[in-house]
Amino acid sequence: MPLALLRAVAFAATLAAGPPWISIELPANPMDPSAHGAFLLVHTYHHRAVTGDMPHGRAVGVVDGERRTVELSFERTGTPGVLALRKSWPSEGSWVLVISVGEEHGSATALVRLAADGSVRGVDVPTEQRNGYLLPKQVSDADVDAALRTLAAR
Repeated sequence: MPLALLRAVAFAATLAAGPPWISIELPANPMDPSAHGAFLLVHTYHHRAVTGDMPHGRAVGVVDGERRTVELSFERTGTPGVLALRKSWPSEGSWVLVISVGEEHGSATALVRLAADGSVRGVDVPTEQRNGYLLPKQVSDADVDAALRTLAAR
């Protein structure tokens, strides 16, 4: 079998299994008791279906000129595929929340940029076009550093 055909078959198999997707909801619905007090909610998907996949992440920030990292933990809510994140990082400084879901068939990562006053400046899920499909892009430390630099410039 030609190499190009083998690559096409492997890519098709990856899409069938497919990478996950992630989206961020904020503000969290204050009328939902299981999300009460959450900073934001994370929705996890595989194609169109919600999943029970637990996200993982970290808050990366600069406080008084010093870089800091805080691991994030998530709680299940009463809604399948929706997880609550409560604030666990200091109020001082500028922070980027790096929230990922998936591993086996790829991952999707949301970058949530927080200003010094704690407000959300933006949410991005980096993507790239591959073989005609828009897929989540692997997020590097350089991407996180760039998001922190953007915050510092403001």
